[in-house]
Amino acid sequence: MSEATVNDPALIAETKRKLEELGVKYCFAAYVDVNGVPKAKTVPVDKFEKMAKGSELFTVGAMDGMGLIGPEQDECAAVPDLSTMTVLPWDKRFAWFAADLYYHGEPYANCSRTILKKAVAEAAKQGYAFNLGVETEFYVYRKTDQGIEPVQERPFKGPCPAYDVNQTIQAASFLDPLVAAMNELGWGVYSFDAEGGRGQFETDFDYADVLTMADRVTFFRLMAKSIAQQNGMVASFMPKPFSTDFRSGAHFNMSLADAKTGENLFDRDAVGTGALAEKHGIAFPDLGYHFVSGLLDHAQALSAITCPTHNSYKGLLAQGAMPDMSWAPVLRCYGDNNRSAMLRLPMSRPCIENRAPDMAANFYLSAALSLNAGLEGIAKQADPGRPFNQNLYQSLGKASAKGVHKVKGGTIRRLPRTLLEALEGFETDPLVVSTFGEEFRDIYLDFKMKEWERSFYTVYAEEREDMLEFL
Repeated sequence: MSEATVNDPALIAETKRKLEELGVKYCFAAYVDVNGVPKAKTVPVDKFEKMAKGSELFTVGAMDGMGLIGPEQDECAAVPDLSTMTVLPWDKRFAWFAADLYYHGEPYANCSRTILKKAVAEAAKQGYAFNLGVETEFYVYRKTDQGIEPVQERPFKGPCPAYDVNQTIQAASFLDPLVAAMNELGWGVYSFDAEGGRGQFETDFDYADVLTMADRVTFFRLMAKSIAQQNGMVASFMPKPFSTDFRSGAHFNMSLADAKTGENLFDRDAVGTGALAEKHGIAFPDLGYHFVSGLLDHAQALSAITCPTHNSYKGLLAQGAMPDMSWAPVLRCYGDNNRSAMLRLPMSRPCIENRAPDMAANFYLSAALSLNAGLEGIAKQADPGRPFNQNLYQSLGKASAKGVHKVKGGTIRRLPRTLLEALEGFETDPLVVSTFGEEFRDIYLDFKMKEWERSFYTVYAEEREDMLEFL
């Protein structure tokens, strides 16, 4: 293959010089499996030139949801994107590069990063750049003789520890090195806090172009887990660890920019508003309304990617076993500052916030389908319909078995209640094929259907305890 043409020899030499100057001993050219988990071989820095040309080959059929299954299949080469060089702040012996997979000399069609790059290229042809910010929520635990406990030794007493200063300070041994590492990498952390769950935290940092952000959040999960381990803790990105506590969301804050000027085209102050803002009463550019419409039209298929696990749907509910509302989106609609809707047009920043994604997502795949859904809405000049700005949780008792809710001002469909429902939409949505290709659509369906069947048909101890003698 022509790996040498992928990375310029002069750039390879300059990057190796920087690595040696920084004292790096080993390198990773990391691609991700279907779960968004990074995979790589460890390459000594003196072999960096070969790695940069794609020398490291992988039997991707052994990975989750990657295709090319079987011992007769050829291998893929991982080619690092040298612009993503990241020396691990917590262990400077190692450098990480985001990588793209190549197969028979061509970009591998089932590589998550390649799929996103394809969507970004199509947006650029239309004159757009896609920017993304992600609100990262996650839990940190200690392992004790009593089992898993929140990282704070003095747990919060009361309904919700969100924003509690004492809870944050107790976790400083983990949060301080994590935030220091993020800022060392130039991510621009502007806040972090104890979230609503016991042992749950959120970090908020600068948005970036979508490929950079997908690289960063993928790396973030690795970084948080590693720093937690160094402190004798466990960082978890499981969407819903406990039925009585909050889910870990990963809200997508999305905006389109002019590909040439960088101007934010969702900025109402800069570009103004139009007929749809006048019609629907939210000061937002018509381009943004069209983008919203595309996201809503493909919400079911999007959920299969942004909420990708059986466990994800235990968080997409109004209350469940929690003592109060979940603050999770439940209905397939949009509003202004309405956190009970899937999509929010916040008045504090020029973006569209999708509140449905959770931290188990593959961020490359989620961003690619989100972008293409929005672009389709723009191409159709679609009207998303009226916004819903009321507390939608109060209307959920009026649903039909088909998930249609009657609310003041109209009817709204519910977001999928299970992974199976989401996959049903994923299977039949034409945008899935145009974004991922038929082969990857089928790979993902097969992989996730097996997860659904494995998780749903397992009989748990709690289930027996609840039903064995009662029925």
